[in-house]
Amino acid sequence: MAESNHHRAARETERGVRYAILAAFVVGLRRRNPGAIVNALVAFAATYLPDAIEREYDITFGPWQRVYSDAAMLTHTVGMLGPYDDVWWWDHLTHTHSATLLGGLVFVTARHNGRDPRPRVLAVVVGLGALWELMEYTIHAVADRFDLEPILVSYGRSDILLDLLFDLVGAVLVLVFGDHFLRNLYPNAE
Repeated sequence: MAESNHHRAARETERGVRYAILAAFVVGLRRRNPGAIVNALVAFAATYLPDAIEREYDITFGPWQRVYSDAAMLTHTVGMLGPYDDVWWWDHLTHTHSATLLGGLVFVTARHNGRDPRPRVLAVVVGLGALWELMEYTIHAVADRFDLEPILVSYGRSDILLDLLFDLVGAVLVLVFGDHFLRNLYPNAE
């Protein structure tokens, strides 16, 4: 009974997050903010990934895991409406949060395949983080070149280094707490 209440609450939270993302999409449209619009569309679609993963791989996310994933989508979307510029720690939060999601995926995959997750989590999170920063910089530079508003913003070298540092923080959190918090996603692996 309590478990079904947790699942029901998680589903209601997911629905609320989706509505909030749609609201951010509307605000982005009203402000003519392409970054907010694109981010909201991607985030909205990403809230359905846990369902797709559960169907494809016959696993079940815990209610808190679904909410945690959705919260990352919401913080990124809301960030595009101002907090990335106005709240000094917002970017650090979103990079850490995203890195834990990516690192968690790599961690679970490694454990499921009987492999050591440590080098894999670090390599993938840092490697994809570096690629993300390169993409962010390129998109910003191209948009500037053509006098367009960029959908991603690069704030310079120190921002890139901080982003990579907080990606690394997320990876380390997964390595420290992964076996405790992600065990339900690889129950038969040893």
